[in-house]
Amino acid sequence: MLYKKKLPLLVFLLPGFILMLIFLYEPFIENIINSFYDMTTFVRMPGQEWKFLGLDNFKKLFTDPKIRIAIINSFKMMGLTIIFQVGIAFILAVLVSNIKRGQQFFRTVYFFPIVISATAIGLIFKLFYAYNGGMLNQLLKALDLKPINWLAPSIAFIMVSIPTLWSYVGFYFVIMLTGLSDISDDVYEAAAIDGCTKFKQVFYITIPLLRGVICTCITLGVTGALKVFDLPWVIVPKGAPQGVTHFLGTYMYEQTFTISNIDYGSTIALVIVVFGLIVAQITSKILKPDANL
Repeated sequence: MLYKKKLPLLVFLLPGFILMLIFLYEPFIENIINSFYDMTTFVRMPGQEWKFLGLDNFKKLFTDPKIRIAIINSFKMMGLTIIFQVGIAFILAVLVSNIKRGQQFFRTVYFFPIVISATAIGLIFKLFYAYNGGMLNQLLKALDLKPINWLAPSIAFIMVSIPTLWSYVGFYFVIMLTGLSDISDDVYEAAAIDGCTKFKQVFYITIPLLRGVICTCITLGVTGALKVFDLPWVIVPKGAPQGVTHFLGTYMYEQTFTISNIDYGSTIALVIVVFGLIVAQITSKILKPDANL
């Protein structure tokens, strides 16, 4: 045993545990309670009682068309995350790992979007998509083409998804590149001597040995897709016409802070947590990161 006396361990663990109780678990329990009451204000004034609604907010979830759109968009984002964020990150990591010089340059370039504020990225893309004077429409004008409403309901989801996916590719790229660095070069050299091409090495060596890292990235990606908020909200506030670009996070924010429908917003927040737990468990069961190949 590293530590024979457990008391010092408890002393160091206790402050973090207390902070999590105060700032995470207690608000979460309060949020569950709030979803059962008609909350007209954030703070209950002396003598004021909130009306008990029971399961009314949960019943509303089944008849609200916007929550259906938000759930569908969130699950679409999960699929896009696996294909584009994790997939592109894996391809980039494999390519960069084969470069002997300049790896640090590519690490910095691909990770750079993570450093930039999501709000700043959202504002940049909002300027790109602007109908009057936007960069994309200026390019079309230079080519004598008609301008396009890039945030029209028919294509708004795609336009919002592009910066959302792009901004986190570097995050998974760095994780995978770190995992690749742990694979010994001797394995690849032995495979090359046996006549294994670079393409086959990726499928028969890299992917199996990187299974745990890939599974971790996919789990982070699909659970993170449920929490998408900042970029879509900045680019298309209030989810565009008919809420076509709403995700669970943006719709929860709109209900809670824009419409002041606090109790319904609390219900949506609870749905996000429940979906997150279910998706994480299903992903773990399907991928089985600890399984031996």
